[in-house]
Amino acid sequence: MTNRARTGIFVAVALLTLASMALIGVVRGIGPTQSLTIANCQPSHPAAARVQVSLSDGGGMMGGSAMMVSLSADVAAVPPGRVTLIATNYGRLNHELLILSVPADGPGTRPVGPNGKIDESASLGEASRSCGDGVGNGISPGTRSWVTVNLMPGTYELLCDVPWHYANGMFTTITVR
Repeated sequence: MTNRARTGIFVAVALLTLASMALIGVVRGIGPTQSLTIANCQPSHPAAARVQVSLSDGGGMMGGSAMMVSLSADVAAVPPGRVTLIATNYGRLNHELLILSVPADGPGTRPVGPNGKIDESASLGEASRSCGDGVGNGISPGTRSWVTVNLMPGTYELLCDVPWHYANGMFTTITVR
């Protein structure tokens, strides 16, 4: 196959991906000029230490290329003990929040499989249920999820493991001290 043919296929796939993502946004009622209303769901018994986590995306292509996703926390450090992490999805795609110890090579260095996901077996907790706590099928746009975990002193990576989100930089760290 020639480079020109490969480029044509890449452009066609990119355009189809963008068109389908735009259609999903319109179906969900989130057009490019509309604002997203966040559901008023909150944890009923959060820990004293709380971390507000923002999940967002700018659409883009999947499969390890130019997807614009972000994950940020409102604090850089919390005290050891019970911590409630409240994840709010400000994006147009489903997201999730996992908490893991930072790998030896540093944040963002976890191996990503051919399915675009990492090994979640060492997860300390997950928030991925729309308007609820714990594990679910993803945090829908405009909703929140939360998880309360007991964290010892150290550095933790907060990340989204929806396929290709972590590989495209959707992670941050918090320190427990």
